[in-house]
Amino acid sequence: MTSAIEVEGLVKRFGKVTALDGIDMVAGEGTVFSLLGPNGAGKTTAIRILSTLLVPDAGRALVGGYDVVRQPKSVRRLIGLTGQYAAVDELLSGKENLYMIGSLLGMRASVARARATQLLEDFDLSEAAHKLARTYSGGMRRRLDLAASLVGRPPFLYLDEPTTGLDPASRRDLWSMIRGLVSDGTTVLLTTQYLDEADQLADEIVVIDHGKVIAAGTSKDLKMRVGGQVVFAQPVDPRDVPTTGRVLEPFARDDDAIRIDAEAVTVSIADGVQLGQVARRLDDEGIQMDELALRRPSLDEVFLAITGHVTEENELDVDADTERRSS
Repeated sequence: MTSAIEVEGLVKRFGKVTALDGIDMVAGEGTVFSLLGPNGAGKTTAIRILSTLLVPDAGRALVGGYDVVRQPKSVRRLIGLTGQYAAVDELLSGKENLYMIGSLLGMRASVARARATQLLEDFDLSEAAHKLARTYSGGMRRRLDLAASLVGRPPFLYLDEPTTGLDPASRRDLWSMIRGLVSDGTTVLLTTQYLDEADQLADEIVVIDHGKVIAAGTSKDLKMRVGGQVVFAQPVDPRDVPTTGRVLEPFARDDDAIRIDAEAVTVSIADGVQLGQVARRLDDEGIQMDELALRRPSLDEVFLAITGHVTEENELDVDADTERRSS
């Protein structure tokens, strides 16, 4: 597989805070490559460097064979960028937004109009083409924003947490569109803090935490790092959750392999444990189960095992807040 994006030893500091601490990664051509991590992990900083919007303090990055520092204009010709929030002009219609982008890219008026019409059709926005963008729903704005990043047919598309704030249906629609772009040969660099999103879309995943790469591989590779299987136990009566946790504790692979929340218990079990053994112990305690299942670990459990915390943890937003305070 041809390398489309290569990053070696990338470092970026904002004052005393190190946002990126020597990250390495390689993205294959025509794939979805995901940077996964919590808020403040360094994902957006990496995107900004690969977009030539920031200059790294050390290391190098190549996009399509071009160096982001020494050849920024060549890199910009190859990329489209969709940020965390839709960047559309609310006082223009959907078609006018896309036509404007085409004009800024130097397209002839007829070509820009044709491209806008085609993208509106591709993103199921034709009926709203002449409506002001301010009247669009969140999902429609996100689709329009994605369409705007594709006006120039870039071979590289950077999506920085593209489904933030979208409802489940809109997220699934956007996932389908991303898959379609990749099938047409686009290389997608996706940052996300949603584990299910990386699981659904990514061919390769790099997990970043506090500016460092702490794991890399396919979704399957990362799940195999945790190993074994997981028992999910949800009692009929939520008051039985603490007792369920106590009953399942002896089956856990280690002390950190059990999670208890308000309604259920999740346990990464030791090798050789059978679901029947677990069911018998719960039955002996008189605990009725609403759901009892044995499955492979999810990316949520992988992330917890690797980092020691969940992705939604409220951490310092190194990517935005730190940059503002250091400027």
